[in-house]
Amino acid sequence: MISLISPLKAQQKITEIIRDRRLSMGLTQEELAKRSGVPLPTLRKFEQKSTISFESFLKLLMVVGGLDEMTNALKPFKPNFTSIDDVLKDNSNTLRKRGRKK
Repeated sequence: MISLISPLKAQQKITEIIRDRRLSMGLTQEELAKRSGVPLPTLRKFEQKSTISFESFLKLLMVVGGLDEMTNALKPFKPNFTSIDDVLKDNSNTLRKRGRKK
């Protein structure tokens, strides 16, 4: 799948969404930091520069919502078949556990 958004734009958009969720919940930065266990300076840096560790990001999502949606969005795509012929033509039945050797 090709993405038309750069990683930097995605980071900025995600930061904006988290900040908007925090504000819609009526939480200050201090309150979100306390509830999530993410240090306040880390949260401030995240909202200003869009940088944060993955663990801290997940902690924020646990409080503002979205953790379940994110984990569901990352599940492998399962095709919907309309006939037995579609099933027989499908080559993606096996899920690879390792990358190919070069």
